[in-house]
Amino acid sequence: MMSVEQPLWRALIGYRVLAVLYSAGVFVWSYEEYSAPVPGAVFLAVLACWTFATLRNVASADRCTLPFLVTDIALGVAGILLSPVADGNDQVGPTLPSIWVAGPVLAFALKGGWRWAAGASVLVGAANIIERGTITRTTFHNVLLVCVASIAIGYVIEVARASERTLARALQIEAATRERERLARDIHDSVLQVLAMVQRRGTALGGEAAELGRMAGEQEVALRALVSSGVAPRPGPGSGTPGAADTSGDPPGSGAGGGRSSEREPGPGADPGPEQDAGSAVDAGADDGAGPCDVRALLSSYAGSRVTFAEPGAPVLLPAQAAGELAAAVGAALDNVRKHAGGGPDGRAQAWILLEDEPDAVIVTVRDDGPGIPAGRLAAAEAEGRMGVSLSIRGRLRDLGGTAEVVSVPGQGTEVEMRVPKHDD
Repeated sequence: MMSVEQPLWRALIGYRVLAVLYSAGVFVWSYEEYSAPVPGAVFLAVLACWTFATLRNVASADRCTLPFLVTDIALGVAGILLSPVADGNDQVGPTLPSIWVAGPVLAFALKGGWRWAAGASVLVGAANIIERGTITRTTFHNVLLVCVASIAIGYVIEVARASERTLARALQIEAATRERERLARDIHDSVLQVLAMVQRRGTALGGEAAELGRMAGEQEVALRALVSSGVAPRPGPGSGTPGAADTSGDPPGSGAGGGRSSEREPGPGADPGPEQDAGSAVDAGADDGAGPCDVRALLSSYAGSRVTFAEPGAPVLLPAQAAGELAAAVGAALDNVRKHAGGGPDGRAQAWILLEDEPDAVIVTVRDDGPGIPAGRLAAAEAEGRMGVSLSIRGRLRDLGGTAEVVSVPGQGTEVEMRVPKHDD
Protein backbone atom coordinates (compact mmCIF):
# COMPACT_ATOMS: atom_id res chain seq x y z
CA MET A 1 0.00 0.00 0.00
CA MET A 2 1.51 3.30 -1.11
CA SER A 3 1.73 6.04 1.50
CA VAL A 4 -0.74 8.88 1.03
CA GLU A 5 2.09 11.39 1.49
CA GLN A 6 4.24 9.98 -1.30
CA PRO A 7 2.48 12.01 -4.04
CA LEU A 8 3.23 15.16 -2.03
CA TRP A 9 6.95 14.37 -2.05
CA ARG A 10 6.84 13.89 -5.80
CA ALA A 11 5.00 17.19 -6.13
CA LEU A 12 7.71 18.86 -4.03
CA ILE A 13 10.38 17.59 -6.43
CA GLY A 14 8.52 19.14 -9.33
CA TYR A 15 7.98 22.38 -7.43
CA ARG A 16 11.68 22.78 -6.61
CA VAL A 17 12.72 22.24 -10.22
CA LEU A 18 10.16 24.70 -11.58
CA ALA A 19 10.91 27.23 -8.83
CA VAL A 20 14.66 27.30 -9.49
CA LEU A 21 14.02 27.68 -13.23
CA TYR A 22 11.60 30.53 -12.48
CA SER A 23 14.15 32.27 -10.23
CA ALA A 24 16.83 31.95 -12.91
CA GLY A 25 14.41 33.25 -15.53
CA VAL A 26 13.51 36.33 -13.45
CA PHE A 27 17.22 37.04 -12.94
CA VAL A 28 18.04 36.74 -16.64
CA TRP A 29 15.02 38.84 -17.64
CA SER A 30 15.97 41.63 -15.20
CA TYR A 31 19.73 41.27 -15.49
CA GLU A 32 20.28 44.87 -16.65
CA GLU A 33 18.37 46.24 -13.67
CA TYR A 34 20.61 44.63 -11.02
CA SER A 35 23.19 46.99 -9.53
CA ALA A 36 25.61 44.09 -8.85
CA PRO A 37 24.50 41.12 -10.96
CA VAL A 38 27.62 38.97 -10.42
CA PRO A 39 26.85 37.96 -6.78
CA GLY A 40 23.31 37.17 -7.85
CA ALA A 41 24.49 35.05 -10.77
CA VAL A 42 26.90 33.11 -8.55
CA PHE A 43 24.19 32.47 -5.96
CA LEU A 44 21.67 31.26 -8.54
CA ALA A 45 24.26 28.95 -10.07
CA VAL A 46 24.92 27.43 -6.65
CA LEU A 47 21.16 27.22 -6.01
CA ALA A 48 20.53 25.42 -9.30
CA CYS A 49 23.33 22.92 -8.68
CA TRP A 50 22.08 22.29 -5.15
CA THR A 51 18.49 21.82 -6.32
CA PHE A 52 19.25 19.27 -9.02
CA ALA A 53 21.85 17.46 -6.91
CA THR A 54 19.46 16.97 -3.99
CA LEU A 55 16.32 15.85 -5.80
CA ARG A 56 16.78 12.42 -4.27
CA ASN A 57 16.69 13.94 -0.79
CA VAL A 58 13.13 15.16 -1.27
CA ALA A 59 11.84 11.90 -2.68
CA SER A 60 10.63 10.56 0.69
CA ALA A 61 10.58 11.31 4.39
CA ASP A 62 13.37 8.81 5.08
CA ARG A 63 15.76 10.50 2.64
CA CYS A 64 14.86 14.02 3.74
CA THR A 65 17.17 14.21 6.74
CA LEU A 66 17.40 17.02 9.27
CA PRO A 67 20.95 18.11 8.17
CA PHE A 68 19.66 18.41 4.60
CA LEU A 69 16.67 20.49 5.72
CA VAL A 70 18.85 22.83 7.76
CA THR A 71 21.26 23.32 4.84
CA ASP A 72 18.36 23.78 2.42
CA ILE A 73 16.63 26.51 4.37
CA ALA A 74 19.94 28.17 5.25
CA LEU A 75 20.65 28.48 1.52
CA GLY A 76 17.24 30.06 0.96
CA VAL A 77 17.70 32.54 3.83
CA ALA A 78 21.18 33.41 2.53
CA GLY A 79 19.71 34.17 -0.89
CA ILE A 80 17.09 36.47 0.65
CA LEU A 81 19.71 38.39 2.68
CA LEU A 82 22.00 38.60 -0.38
CA SER A 83 19.26 40.18 -2.52
CA PRO A 84 19.97 43.83 -1.39
CA VAL A 85 23.59 43.39 -2.48
CA ALA A 86 22.63 42.35 -6.03
CA ASP A 87 19.64 44.70 -6.26
CA GLY A 88 20.92 47.71 -4.39
CA ASN A 89 18.49 50.10 -6.10
CA ASP A 90 15.48 47.84 -5.44
CA GLN A 91 14.58 47.83 -9.11
CA VAL A 92 13.72 44.14 -9.52
CA GLY A 93 11.47 43.46 -6.55
CA PRO A 94 11.59 39.67 -5.94
CA THR A 95 14.45 38.27 -3.89
CA LEU A 96 17.09 36.15 -5.58
CA PRO A 97 15.56 32.76 -4.61
CA SER A 98 12.05 34.17 -5.18
CA ILE A 99 9.41 31.42 -4.81
CA TRP A 100 12.08 28.72 -4.43
CA VAL A 101 12.36 29.51 -0.73
CA ALA A 102 8.89 28.06 -0.16
CA GLY A 103 10.29 24.63 -1.09
CA PRO A 104 12.40 24.18 2.07
CA VAL A 105 9.44 25.30 4.18
CA LEU A 106 7.20 22.72 2.53
CA ALA A 107 9.89 20.07 3.03
CA PHE A 108 9.88 20.87 6.74
CA ALA A 109 6.08 20.47 6.74
CA LEU A 110 6.21 17.08 5.01
CA LYS A 111 8.99 15.82 7.23
CA GLY A 112 7.96 17.02 10.68
CA GLY A 113 4.37 18.23 10.53
CA TRP A 114 2.86 21.63 11.20
CA ARG A 115 5.21 22.54 14.09
CA TRP A 116 8.32 22.17 11.94
CA ALA A 117 6.52 24.05 9.17
CA ALA A 118 5.66 26.92 11.53
CA GLY A 119 9.27 27.25 12.66
CA ALA A 120 10.66 27.24 9.12
CA SER A 121 8.09 29.75 7.83
CA VAL A 122 8.81 32.13 10.73
CA LEU A 123 12.52 31.95 9.92
CA VAL A 124 11.87 32.75 6.25
CA GLY A 125 9.48 35.55 7.23
CA ALA A 126 12.06 37.12 9.52
CA ALA A 127 14.65 37.01 6.72
CA ASN A 128 12.23 38.78 4.35
CA ILE A 129 11.55 41.52 6.91
CA ILE A 130 15.29 42.03 7.47
CA GLU A 131 15.84 42.17 3.70
CA ARG A 132 13.16 44.84 3.29
CA GLY A 133 14.13 46.74 6.41
CA THR A 134 10.48 47.19 7.33
CA ILE A 135 7.17 45.34 7.33
CA THR A 136 5.42 46.25 4.13
CA ARG A 137 2.00 45.13 3.06
CA THR A 138 3.42 42.95 0.30
CA THR A 139 6.01 41.36 2.58
CA PHE A 140 3.41 40.62 5.24
CA HIS A 141 1.09 39.09 2.63
CA ASN A 142 3.81 36.82 1.23
CA VAL A 143 5.02 35.70 4.65
CA LEU A 144 1.47 34.98 5.84
CA LEU A 145 0.70 32.99 2.69
CA VAL A 146 3.76 30.79 3.14
CA CYS A 147 2.98 30.26 6.84
CA VAL A 148 -0.64 29.28 6.27
CA ALA A 149 0.14 26.97 3.36
CA SER A 150 3.01 25.18 5.09
CA ILE A 151 1.18 24.77 8.41
CA ALA A 152 -1.91 23.44 6.64
CA ILE A 153 0.14 20.92 4.66
CA GLY A 154 1.99 19.89 7.82
CA TYR A 155 -1.29 19.30 9.64
CA VAL A 156 -2.69 17.28 6.75
CA ILE A 157 0.44 15.13 6.76
CA GLU A 158 0.10 14.44 10.48
CA VAL A 159 -3.54 13.43 10.02
CA ALA A 160 -2.64 11.23 7.04
CA ARG A 161 0.09 9.44 8.99
CA ALA A 162 -2.24 8.86 11.94
CA SER A 163 -4.87 7.49 9.56
CA GLU A 164 -2.34 5.15 7.96
CA ARG A 165 -1.32 3.81 11.36
CA THR A 166 -4.95 3.30 12.31
CA LEU A 167 -5.68 1.53 9.03
CA ALA A 168 -2.64 -0.73 9.38
CA ARG A 169 -3.70 -1.64 12.91
CA ALA A 170 -7.26 -2.29 11.77
CA LEU A 171 -6.03 -4.60 9.00
CA GLN A 172 -3.89 -6.50 11.51
CA ILE A 173 -6.85 -6.87 13.85
CA GLU A 174 -9.09 -8.01 11.01
CA ALA A 175 -6.57 -10.62 9.89
CA ALA A 176 -6.12 -11.86 13.47
CA THR A 177 -9.89 -11.97 14.00
CA ARG A 178 -10.49 -13.96 10.83
CA GLU A 179 -7.79 -16.44 11.79
CA ARG A 180 -9.22 -16.74 15.28
CA GLU A 181 -12.68 -17.36 13.84
CA ARG A 182 -11.30 -20.04 11.57
CA LEU A 183 -9.58 -21.79 14.48
CA ALA A 184 -12.68 -21.41 16.65
CA ARG A 185 -14.79 -22.96 13.90
CA ASP A 186 -12.44 -25.91 13.67
CA ILE A 187 -12.50 -26.29 17.45
CA HIS A 188 -16.29 -26.19 17.46
CA ASP A 189 -16.52 -28.79 14.71
CA SER A 190 -14.20 -31.24 16.42
CA VAL A 191 -12.67 -30.75 19.87
CA LEU A 192 -15.74 -29.39 21.67
CA GLN A 193 -17.96 -32.16 20.37
CA VAL A 194 -15.48 -34.87 21.38
CA LEU A 195 -15.16 -33.41 24.88
CA ALA A 196 -18.95 -33.32 25.16
CA MET A 197 -19.22 -36.96 24.12
CA VAL A 198 -16.55 -37.98 26.66
CA GLN A 199 -18.35 -36.04 29.41
CA ARG A 200 -21.73 -37.60 28.71
CA ARG A 201 -20.41 -41.12 28.25
CA GLY A 202 -18.28 -40.85 31.36
CA THR A 203 -21.22 -39.70 33.44
CA ALA A 204 -23.30 -42.58 32.11
CA LEU A 205 -20.64 -45.20 32.83
CA GLY A 206 -19.77 -43.95 36.32
CA GLY A 207 -16.71 -44.88 38.35
CA GLU A 208 -13.35 -43.66 37.04
CA ALA A 209 -15.00 -42.81 33.73
CA ALA A 210 -17.21 -40.28 35.55
CA GLU A 211 -14.13 -38.41 36.78
CA LEU A 212 -12.73 -38.39 33.25
CA GLY A 213 -16.05 -37.09 32.02
CA ARG A 214 -16.03 -34.33 34.65
CA MET A 215 -12.56 -33.21 33.55
CA ALA A 216 -13.65 -33.24 29.90
CA GLY A 217 -16.64 -31.07 30.83
CA GLU A 218 -14.38 -28.54 32.56
CA GLN A 219 -12.14 -28.31 29.53
CA GLU A 220 -15.13 -27.89 27.24
CA VAL A 221 -16.45 -24.96 29.29
CA ALA A 222 -13.01 -23.32 29.25
CA LEU A 223 -12.69 -23.80 25.49
CA ARG A 224 -16.13 -22.34 24.85
CA ALA A 225 -15.21 -19.26 26.86
CA LEU A 226 -11.95 -18.97 24.93
CA VAL A 227 -13.75 -19.25 21.59
CA SER A 228 -16.34 -16.62 22.50
CA SER A 229 -14.20 -14.08 24.37
CA GLY A 230 -10.56 -15.03 24.03
CA VAL A 231 -10.18 -15.49 27.81
CA ALA A 232 -10.56 -18.89 29.38
CA PRO A 233 -12.02 -18.84 32.94
CA ARG A 234 -10.86 -21.07 35.73
CA PRO A 235 -13.10 -24.14 35.77
CA GLY A 236 -15.29 -24.23 38.84
CA PRO A 237 -16.18 -27.24 40.93
CA GLY A 238 -19.51 -27.66 39.21
CA SER A 239 -18.33 -27.07 35.70
CA GLY A 240 -18.38 -30.76 34.92
CA THR A 241 -22.11 -31.14 35.43
CA PRO A 242 -24.18 -32.29 32.51
CA GLY A 243 -25.84 -28.90 32.25
CA ALA A 244 -22.49 -27.09 32.01
CA ALA A 245 -21.25 -29.46 29.38
CA ASP A 246 -24.14 -29.11 26.99
CA THR A 247 -22.38 -28.89 23.66
CA SER A 248 -25.12 -28.35 21.22
CA GLY A 249 -23.23 -25.43 19.79
CA ASP A 250 -26.57 -23.96 18.74
CA PRO A 251 -29.84 -23.16 20.45
CA PRO A 252 -32.21 -26.00 21.22
CA GLY A 253 -34.98 -26.16 18.73
CA SER A 254 -32.75 -24.80 16.00
CA GLY A 255 -32.93 -26.29 12.60
CA ALA A 256 -29.76 -24.51 11.55
CA GLY A 257 -26.40 -24.24 13.12
CA GLY A 258 -22.89 -25.47 13.04
CA GLY A 259 -20.68 -28.15 14.30
CA ARG A 260 -20.41 -31.87 14.01
CA SER A 261 -22.63 -34.28 15.69
CA SER A 262 -21.41 -34.86 19.22
CA GLU A 263 -22.28 -38.56 18.93
CA ARG A 264 -21.82 -40.82 15.94
CA GLU A 265 -24.12 -43.64 16.91
CA PRO A 266 -27.10 -43.53 14.58
CA GLY A 267 -30.23 -45.13 15.91
CA PRO A 268 -32.44 -47.54 14.06
CA GLY A 269 -33.63 -46.23 10.76
CA ALA A 270 -31.12 -43.39 10.74
CA ASP A 271 -29.87 -42.42 7.34
CA PRO A 272 -26.20 -41.84 6.64
CA GLY A 273 -26.68 -38.37 5.15
CA PRO A 274 -27.17 -36.20 8.24
CA GLU A 275 -24.81 -38.35 10.29
CA GLN A 276 -21.92 -37.53 7.96
CA ASP A 277 -19.06 -35.62 9.50
CA ALA A 278 -19.54 -31.94 8.67
CA GLY A 279 -15.86 -31.57 7.96
CA SER A 280 -15.59 -34.47 5.55
CA ALA A 281 -17.02 -32.40 2.72
CA VAL A 282 -14.22 -29.90 3.14
CA ASP A 283 -11.66 -32.66 2.88
CA ALA A 284 -13.42 -34.05 -0.18
CA GLY A 285 -13.37 -30.70 -1.88
CA ALA A 286 -9.78 -29.97 -0.92
CA ASP A 287 -8.57 -33.26 -2.33
CA ASP A 288 -9.72 -32.22 -5.77
CA GLY A 289 -7.16 -29.43 -5.95
CA ALA A 290 -7.92 -25.91 -7.08
CA GLY A 291 -10.05 -26.86 -10.07
CA PRO A 292 -13.83 -26.52 -10.23
CA CYS A 293 -15.90 -28.98 -8.24
CA ASP A 294 -19.52 -30.06 -8.75
CA VAL A 295 -21.42 -29.07 -5.61
CA ARG A 296 -24.09 -31.65 -6.41
CA ALA A 297 -21.63 -34.49 -5.79
CA LEU A 298 -20.76 -33.17 -2.34
CA LEU A 299 -24.32 -32.48 -1.21
CA SER A 300 -25.78 -35.72 -2.57
CA SER A 301 -23.99 -37.66 0.19
CA TYR A 302 -26.32 -36.03 2.73
CA ALA A 303 -29.47 -37.39 1.08
CA GLY A 304 -31.33 -40.16 2.88
CA SER A 305 -34.67 -41.24 4.26
CA ARG A 306 -34.99 -38.04 6.30
CA VAL A 307 -33.13 -35.69 3.98
CA THR A 308 -34.49 -34.85 0.53
CA PHE A 309 -32.04 -33.33 -1.92
CA ALA A 310 -33.24 -31.34 -4.95
CA GLU A 311 -30.60 -30.41 -7.51
CA PRO A 312 -30.36 -28.90 -11.01
CA GLY A 313 -29.85 -31.16 -13.97
CA ALA A 314 -26.55 -29.54 -14.96
CA PRO A 315 -23.32 -29.45 -12.92
CA VAL A 316 -23.07 -26.67 -10.33
CA LEU A 317 -19.40 -25.71 -10.34
CA LEU A 318 -17.43 -23.84 -7.69
CA PRO A 319 -13.72 -23.80 -6.82
CA ALA A 320 -12.89 -26.90 -4.80
CA GLN A 321 -12.22 -25.03 -1.57
CA ALA A 322 -15.41 -22.99 -1.83
CA ALA A 323 -17.48 -26.06 -2.67
CA GLY A 324 -16.02 -27.95 0.28
CA GLU A 325 -16.70 -25.13 2.71
CA LEU A 326 -20.27 -24.77 1.43
CA ALA A 327 -20.87 -28.49 1.81
CA ALA A 328 -19.43 -28.39 5.35
CA ALA A 329 -21.81 -25.56 6.26
CA VAL A 330 -24.73 -27.61 4.92
CA GLY A 331 -23.53 -30.58 6.97
CA ALA A 332 -23.39 -28.39 10.06
CA ALA A 333 -26.97 -27.27 9.49
CA LEU A 334 -28.12 -30.88 9.06
CA ASP A 335 -26.29 -31.87 12.24
CA ASN A 336 -28.36 -29.36 14.14
CA VAL A 337 -31.55 -30.57 12.51
CA ARG A 338 -30.76 -34.06 13.77
CA LYS A 339 -29.74 -32.91 17.26
CA HIS A 340 -32.29 -30.21 18.01
CA ALA A 341 -35.23 -30.25 15.63
CA GLY A 342 -37.73 -32.80 16.88
CA GLY A 343 -40.61 -33.65 14.59
CA GLY A 344 -42.42 -36.52 12.99
CA PRO A 345 -43.88 -39.59 14.73
CA ASP A 346 -40.50 -40.69 16.14
CA GLY A 347 -39.41 -37.25 17.30
CA ARG A 348 -37.00 -36.57 14.46
CA ALA A 349 -37.42 -33.81 11.90
CA GLN A 350 -37.50 -34.11 8.15
CA ALA A 351 -35.03 -31.91 6.21
CA TRP A 352 -34.90 -30.69 2.64
CA ILE A 353 -31.88 -29.40 0.70
CA LEU A 354 -32.46 -27.24 -2.35
CA LEU A 355 -29.47 -26.42 -4.60
CA GLU A 356 -29.87 -23.52 -7.05
CA ASP A 357 -27.39 -22.34 -9.66
CA GLU A 358 -27.84 -18.64 -10.46
CA PRO A 359 -25.71 -16.62 -12.90
CA ASP A 360 -23.80 -14.83 -10.15
CA ALA A 361 -24.15 -17.15 -7.16
CA VAL A 362 -24.79 -20.67 -5.88
CA ILE A 363 -27.62 -20.88 -3.36
CA VAL A 364 -28.26 -23.78 -0.99
CA THR A 365 -31.36 -23.78 1.21
CA VAL A 366 -31.72 -26.17 4.15
CA ARG A 367 -35.24 -26.39 5.56
CA ASP A 368 -36.70 -28.55 8.33
CA ASP A 369 -40.12 -29.14 9.90
CA GLY A 370 -38.93 -28.83 13.49
CA PRO A 371 -40.26 -26.52 16.23
CA GLY A 372 -38.20 -23.52 15.11
CA ILE A 373 -35.88 -21.23 17.08
CA PRO A 374 -37.24 -19.11 19.93
CA ALA A 375 -36.72 -15.37 19.47
CA GLY A 376 -33.33 -14.21 20.75
CA ARG A 377 -32.01 -17.75 21.22
CA LEU A 378 -29.28 -17.41 18.57
CA ALA A 379 -27.82 -14.29 20.20
CA ALA A 380 -28.00 -15.90 23.63
CA ALA A 381 -26.27 -19.05 22.35
CA GLU A 382 -23.44 -16.98 20.85
CA ALA A 383 -23.02 -15.09 24.12
CA GLU A 384 -22.72 -18.43 25.91
CA GLY A 385 -19.91 -19.50 23.56
CA ARG A 386 -22.06 -21.75 21.38
CA MET A 387 -20.77 -20.69 18.00
CA GLY A 388 -22.47 -23.13 15.66
CA VAL A 389 -24.45 -20.67 13.57
CA SER A 390 -21.97 -17.79 13.83
CA LEU A 391 -18.88 -19.82 12.97
CA SER A 392 -19.68 -23.15 11.34
CA ILE A 393 -22.25 -21.63 8.98
CA ARG A 394 -22.06 -17.85 8.85
CA GLY A 395 -18.31 -17.81 9.42
CA ARG A 396 -17.67 -20.21 6.57
CA LEU A 397 -19.91 -18.29 4.18
CA ARG A 398 -18.39 -14.95 5.20
CA ASP A 399 -14.90 -16.24 4.44
CA LEU A 400 -16.14 -17.11 0.95
CA GLY A 401 -17.61 -13.65 0.47
CA GLY A 402 -21.12 -15.04 0.83
CA THR A 403 -23.97 -14.83 3.30
CA ALA A 404 -26.09 -17.14 5.43
CA GLU A 405 -29.59 -16.10 6.45
CA VAL A 406 -31.54 -17.94 9.15
CA VAL A 407 -35.33 -17.64 9.12
CA SER A 408 -37.33 -19.47 11.76
CA VAL A 409 -41.06 -19.45 12.58
CA PRO A 410 -42.02 -21.10 15.88
CA GLY A 411 -43.92 -24.28 15.17
CA GLN A 412 -43.15 -24.18 11.44
CA GLY A 413 -39.46 -25.08 11.30
CA THR A 414 -36.29 -23.29 10.30
CA GLU A 415 -34.78 -22.33 6.96
CA VAL A 416 -31.14 -21.51 6.30
CA GLU A 417 -30.27 -19.89 2.98
CA MET A 418 -26.57 -19.98 2.07
CA ARG A 419 -25.35 -17.89 -0.86
CA VAL A 420 -21.85 -18.17 -2.33
CA PRO A 421 -20.92 -15.69 -5.08
CA LYS A 422 -19.25 -16.87 -8.26
CA HIS A 423 -15.92 -15.19 -8.92
CA ASP A 424 -14.55 -14.90 -12.42
CA ASP A 425 -11.07 -16.33 -12.72
